Amino acid sequence: MSHTDPSGGYPYEPYGAPYGEQPPPGHGYGYGPPHGAPPPRRGGVNGPALVALILNLLAIVSCCNILAIPGSILAGLALRAETPPKTARDLLTWSWILYGVGFALTIGVFFLLGANGYLDD
Repeated sequence: MSHTDPSGGYPYEPYGAPYGEQPPPGHGYGYGPPHGAPPPRRGGVNGPALVALILNLLAIVSCCNILAIPGSILAGLALRAETPPKTARDLLTWSWILYGVGFALTIGVFFLLGANGYLDD
């Protein structure tokens, strides 16, 4: 009562077939070849890009950092899977630069406000 695959591969059995007539495990259930090459890895940008995205979003909300808006967009683009690794590194670099410049400007504004007495009671 066994059937063969039309492409000439492993035989397949209808539901409830006896144990000895079942195909080997992993056949036809979405598993890849047993000894195939692993998928290629990306350049390792995901961790720093995720940190840059989170810090830029926190800077937007907490510090009203206007430069963190394009920084978070660039970090989000660096996280996309279809972005080439070189481009993702460049986007991530610009994201960190925008975050740093915006943070420095925020600190500078607070120092200027404090020096001019606007933060006094």
